[in-house]
Amino acid sequence: MAPVIVGPHLCNLLTVYSVPDSGRERGRIVTMSNTPMAANPLTRAVLEIDEYVSGLGWDQSARLFALVDTARLRADQPSLADRLGLGDESENSGLTPIEQDEVPTGKPLDEFLATIAWPDAVVGCALAVERLMLPPSAEAQVPQGLSEAALTKWVADHPDRQEVRMTVGVLRDGTRESALRLREKDSPTEVLTGSDLVPGLAEGLAATFEE
Repeated sequence: MAPVIVGPHLCNLLTVYSVPDSGRERGRIVTMSNTPMAANPLTRAVLEIDEYVSGLGWDQSARLFALVDTARLRADQPSLADRLGLGDESENSGLTPIEQDEVPTGKPLDEFLATIAWPDAVVGCALAVERLMLPPSAEAQVPQGLSEAALTKWVADHPDRQEVRMTVGVLRDGTRESALRLREKDSPTEVLTGSDLVPGLAEGLAATFEE
């Protein structure tokens, strides 16, 4: 069973151009040296975000990221790129994730995503969110006609429930990638990747680029 996913806000790059040198806000631009090289830039970016969020521990709020072309960041802000270790030409074909303001906790995620608009410099976006999920074998047990709140509680009380962190990224051209990490198998070697693992959330993120 799929996880329960239960005037525009302009997401901008102010955090790119004013990155603190120290303090708790340092590192809002995600650069991870331990993530293995992936086949394509979006997969690598999603895995970098998964690694970054996993370092913060579980029971976290949803986190939204803009994806910026590394080459453009290098050209527009060379001093910042150097500070982030992006001076190597081999890194210029990738994507740099930039964490945005906190996702509001009192608003349904789909409603929040519907308020987002991105500037042209953003080539994609990604969201990391924790949810409860059930294995496919439990799908037939789901009661019919439950409200979203009741369904969420039913899943939370199910003995086979699992906690999962979903990191989903999309590009303006429609390319998608996802990474799933189970809490009970909290290891980089156990992260599952695929383009269609969380289609509903991917659709919601893709809609933020529609005019």
